[in-house]
Formats: sequence, C-alpha cells, structure tokens
Amino acid sequence: MHLTSNSSQPGPYLNFTSSSQGNNHVKTPDSNRATKYQHRETKRERNKERGRNRWKGEMAASSSEGEEFYLRYYVGHKGKFGHEFLEFEFRPDGKLRYANNSNYKNDTMIRKEVFVTPSVLRECRRIINDSEIMKEDDNNWPEPDRVGRQELEIVMGNEHISFTTSKIGSLVDVQTSKDPEGLRIFYYLVQDLKCFVFSLISLHFKIKPIQS
Repeated sequence: MHLTSNSSQPGPYLNFTSSSQGNNHVKTPDSNRATKYQHRETKRERNKERGRNRWKGEMAASSSEGEEFYLRYYVGHKGKFGHEFLEFEFRPDGKLRYANNSNYKNDTMIRKEVFVTPSVLRECRRIINDSEIMKEDDNNWPEPDRVGRQELEIVMGNEHISFTTSKIGSLVDVQTSKDPEGLRIFYYLVQDLKCFVFSLISLHFKIKPIQS
C-alpha cells in the first residue's frame, strides 16, 4: 500500500570553503559536494515523478472499472466534555479524511487528510464485500440515545446504504438486540474499518520518508 508523502526540505545547497593564494582569500564552492547533491536531487525527483505516474495510472485503471465507491463512518456523543466523536471517510478521488475530537483534559481536535492509491480502496471494498453488510438493514437496530450515535454510509456501484444506530459497548449489546445477526456483522465490520484506517493514518504520519 503506497501513500503519497511530502519529503522534508533539504539543507544548504553549497558548502563554501576558503582557499588562499598569497594574501588574497577567495571563497569557492565545494564542487564535489555540489555535484553529489545535484545527482541526489535529480534521483529524488525521478522517483517522485515515477510515483506520481504510477498513482495516476492506477487511478485511471480503477476508474475504468466504472464502480463508484464512497464510505463514511461516524461515532460520537455529547456529554460532560462536550461533543466527542470519531469520523472518517474514503472519497471517490482517493482522499482519506480523518477527524478525532476529544475534549478530555482540553485535548484538541485531530484532523488528518491523505490520498491513498486504488489498491488501498480495493482492499477497503474487499473488507466490505466480505462482511456482506450491503445485504443488511437497520430497521431493528437500537435507536441512537444519550449513550451515543453511530452512522455508516457506503456507496458501491449502484448500491447505497446508510445505517444509524446507538453506540455498541460489547457483544452483549449485540446479542440482546432485536437483530443480533445483522448487528454482529455491523459490529465486526466497524472494528475492521477502524483498524484499517488507524493503520493508514499511523503509517503515513508517523513514519519518516526514506531519503535516497
């Protein structure tokens, strides 16, 4: 899975050394270091361009499949610390958006955005297809209450689902519901999607890019 990332800015371009002839001191660039740096920069730019071209090619191939894809998940509640929530979405253009708001101990909202490749979107679609969540409905699921609210919206091709239910504390809540089978599918899918998104965000924003 490849994520696009911006590399850090390089340091000074040239290193000047001092050479003397008699009493005259003239500053000249260290040509060897300058040449080495230029080669390194050229290689880095070539790698970036190859990555951009590969990403564009994959996006074109994915769009040619003709299957639209969109996913959004939200879970939150309003309590003594205000409105606390987690929300993420995969957009058709490959953008993953993530927001996490916790006012506990005056924490600030975390917002992250990253573009992912079609292979990541395909894996997300595979997770959804394997769960068979598109065959379910939320008619008999618990209504949102003071404990919290969950929302799941998915568009895959010509299919579109939008589910709303309360927060699920454990499998006990699932088993005692009016639709334990359908809610169990929803419960496990949400766990898988959370792990998937947390891994992507962690990989992209915590691992430093490899320098050529």
